[in-house]
Amino acid sequence: MTKTVNHWIGGKTVEGTSGQYGPVTDPATGAVTTQVALASAEEVDAAVAAAKAAYATWGTSSLAQRTAVLFRYRALLDAHRDDIAALITAEHGKVHSDALGEVARGLEIVELACGITTQLKGELSTQVSNRVDVSSIRQSLGVVAGITPFNFPAMVPMWMFPLAIACGNTFVLKPSEKDPSAANLLAELAAEAGLPDGVLNVVHGDKVAVDALLAHPDVAAVSFVGSTPIARYIHATASANGKRVQALGGAKNHMLVLPDADLDAAADAAVSAAYGSAGERCMAISAVVAVGAIGDELVAKIRERAEKIKIGPGNDPTSEMGPLITAAHRDKVASYVTGAAAQGAEVVLDGTGHTVEGFENGHWIGLSLLDKVSTDSDAYKDEIFGPVLCVLRVESYEDGVALMNASPFGNGTAIFTRDGGAARRFQLEIQAGMVGVNVPIPVPVGYHSFGGWKDSLFGDHHIYGNDGVHFYTRGKVTTTRWPDPADAPAGVDLGFPRNH
Repeated sequence: MTKTVNHWIGGKTVEGTSGQYGPVTDPATGAVTTQVALASAEEVDAAVAAAKAAYATWGTSSLAQRTAVLFRYRALLDAHRDDIAALITAEHGKVHSDALGEVARGLEIVELACGITTQLKGELSTQVSNRVDVSSIRQSLGVVAGITPFNFPAMVPMWMFPLAIACGNTFVLKPSEKDPSAANLLAELAAEAGLPDGVLNVVHGDKVAVDALLAHPDVAAVSFVGSTPIARYIHATASANGKRVQALGGAKNHMLVLPDADLDAAADAAVSAAYGSAGERCMAISAVVAVGAIGDELVAKIRERAEKIKIGPGNDPTSEMGPLITAAHRDKVASYVTGAAAQGAEVVLDGTGHTVEGFENGHWIGLSLLDKVSTDSDAYKDEIFGPVLCVLRVESYEDGVALMNASPFGNGTAIFTRDGGAARRFQLEIQAGMVGVNVPIPVPVGYHSFGGWKDSLFGDHHIYGNDGVHFYTRGKVTTTRWPDPADAPAGVDLGFPRNH
């Protein structure tokens, strides 16, 4: 019998009642191993109702109560790293070391949430006028929701709900239906840590569930990570329904390599950033911009390294890259490579015919490297989300920055150079939210915030860090005047307080 992944509502597993199920495959074999219940609008409503009921007490709980649960939760996550990673590998396909890295980066945000007491401190100004004080505090929103992608089924949810619940909110998570099991384990461990029933709920589903969350009157805010078209839809729809929204979209991340760069280090970085996690990450470097005469040597070094990458099942310790999430996605990624030459690119490596012995039905694709790519080609314009690296040639630093800033995306970017002045100019001139200097994947640590510019972000807040705390809280300012007991009643004054 096929295993079924059900919902987690009100602190317990709840079987799906819609009668609709989605397949979950093992990307290494192509076999359907699990089915996931797809929620109806009524089931989403039940999850929101559980969260709303829990907010009545969790929203007024002490910071000490919340952080005590989070500290225990952090310890349980640490103890179950391998279990979470194994679920990620089984359903997403990424190699075990990549999956462990994902869990580690998610743990950073749990650790940030453990220290929420300092993040939620307010401000006080005394004697702004005679016997008048002004204080500012931040309070929770209520029920908030998160809609997360398939490529990081543990990390991205952990970028959201630990901070949200630390701030006093309750949470409804709608993870990707392609790899749902990790989310349930995260919720089960939270319950084991003592999180009260209903504070964290997991409801699985497709567009029906998403639209129900976006329209629900009891959901105050929505966090989303995914592709740009869906991010734009989430932002427009949730905003129209009066919700606070942070919607992180897609990317086309560039790496500018100057003539003075250490080309071995740049090639190492390009291979790691382009092909790690099979390119299925929004911070992957998908376009290398080579400046001047270094292009041929850089491409040769990238090719030499890429040809040595071992592709295989994620649970094989010798594998360095696993399969793609679905066969349909594999075919879409391959189409960009097969059509590249007709659009003017030089196909240096073509990974479209790659298979793995003994796993012939898996969603395999090899590493592809496209040189001399045009900015009007499909391989450059679209977010491919697979192990395809494009190399573009420019004559100068200025040409490279102009090319990169013309992109509609502005998620992450990097420069490789030994010149501090050039790096400083790049930091100021590049139009992207996250910048790496000799760092290919500049994902900020947990206490800074993650987010892009332009079509890579819809909404005003980045995710986690200070922006995350501000997103999951709202400010309140109180102006207070207490009469001095020694004074006689002052009478009625209908004017503004005299501040000067």
